[in-house]
Amino acid sequence: MALRTVGVLLLSLMAMAKHSPIGRYPILMPNVHPDRPELYLCTPIKVDYTKNYYIVGFEPNATMNTAHHMLLYGCGMPGSSRPVWDCGEMSRHALMSDPDEESFSPCGKGSHSQIIYAWARDAPKLELPDGVGFKVGKDSPIKYIILQVHYAHVDRFKDGSVDDSGIFIHYTLEPMPKQAGVLLLGTAGEIPPHSVEKMEASCDITEHKEIHPFAYRTHTHGLGKVVSGYRVRRDDQGVDHWTMLGKRDPLTPQMFYPVENFEPIRFGDRLAARCTMKSNRDRITRIGATNEDEMCNFYLMYYVNNDEPLETKYCFSMGPPAYRWDYPNSDLNNIPDLEASHL
Repeated sequence: MALRTVGVLLLSLMAMAKHSPIGRYPILMPNVHPDRPELYLCTPIKVDYTKNYYIVGFEPNATMNTAHHMLLYGCGMPGSSRPVWDCGEMSRHALMSDPDEESFSPCGKGSHSQIIYAWARDAPKLELPDGVGFKVGKDSPIKYIILQVHYAHVDRFKDGSVDDSGIFIHYTLEPMPKQAGVLLLGTAGEIPPHSVEKMEASCDITEHKEIHPFAYRTHTHGLGKVVSGYRVRRDDQGVDHWTMLGKRDPLTPQMFYPVENFEPIRFGDRLAARCTMKSNRDRITRIGATNEDEMCNFYLMYYVNNDEPLETKYCFSMGPPAYRWDYPNSDLNNIPDLEASHL
């Protein structure tokens, strides 16, 4: 199968633009046959680099019975030249497979990489606010859009069935005055057996930009109970003031929800996230890619006015026991401990 290019996407866009500023384009798995549990597959779309396109909405084409979760990455280059490849960076298969068998990340090594959209647990479609869009193409570092699908279970494919899970993007050629971005907070770390563990991350905003948060999404596997995210601002007396951006039970539909506070985030502020995990297992659970592992993610979607999004795309900590909010090296105070872990 030849690599699909947005020469095709460009023709579709131009044809639709004659009638409407908004188009709809499928980014779907090309009838793949997942053959083992916990498989991560990626497929690319090459974006036409002669024009700017603005993604303004996302329409999932999947169910949680088929796909554990899906991600759209914006990349400078894809992780492989293949039309479909194994992109389970942390999968046991990637570590144990034949060394001649390729297993690549979604984006090429050393190239631009950012998450544009994430979906899980039958979340509905997402339309961005008026005037807000993800810029891709000519004046953007995003030259490829990569769909990643995690197939946790493959029982439904044992009869030879194939899958076209994916996402329809809604787009326009009309320039959007507010460029969208996503900042992902997450952790490494481990959860002891028969325990309640708090997995926490924080990072400073070090770029002289004003970002406007408008949506958030939480993600864990089965042990997650509460995921919360905050903007932290320190006053002249050195006291941290925590403003909640969002808090959810991560086992409800993992869609992007409106933030609880739309105030701008600026240089010198800090972002912080916590995942409260409860384990009844007899073993240690570590951060990893499979359902036997865990994840702790808080996605913050934002826009900037007449500016470029943050160069920072990811904010990760080592997680417990190496990192916690209340450790001296985190330089945080006035921590809302009860609020952050209870719905």
